[in-house]
Amino acid sequence: MSDSYDGGQGHEFVAFRIDAQEFCVDIMSVREIRGWSPATPIPHAPHFVRGVINLRGAVLPIIDLASRFGLAQGEPSARHVIIVVQVGDQIAGLLVDAVSDILSTTDNAIQATPGVASTMARSFVRGVLALDGRMISIVTLDAVLPQFDREAAWARLRQVRNRWPLVESFPSP
Repeated sequence: MSDSYDGGQGHEFVAFRIDAQEFCVDIMSVREIRGWSPATPIPHAPHFVRGVINLRGAVLPIIDLASRFGLAQGEPSARHVIIVVQVGDQIAGLLVDAVSDILSTTDNAIQATPGVASTMARSFVRGVLALDGRMISIVTLDAVLPQFDREAAWARLRQVRNRWPLVESFPSP
């Protein structure tokens, strides 16, 4: 989905709730929606990463969107939902309170993020959809998902190689 909403092109979104607020993501980024299952914590992970789960043999990081957005963070229960999304090569699960709707709309119904929002809020919210008296924020998944810094990872590997020469069997970038 592009950042520009200047025409009549149609879009579909998966809407969800976090506390009393409604958000949505482009349906083309959603791979599946599943019930909550406890995540295995990862040491030194960012505060908004709940941990990882096993998704059919793949390790899936779980992002707590309430925490990521700076909202009140509660303890997940069986009523919570994980929305599995993919952006490029990156796949992650988004922990939300509930999925509420599938929305179909056009560019004309999407409004720009209000200028009073903080820079961080504008980076997470691409626009606002006013629909049936509801204000639904469109989430920018690129900004929400933690970025894997490949260069930093390779630099760390080079450090490890210098300290322990037996690590030479690891591939180089």
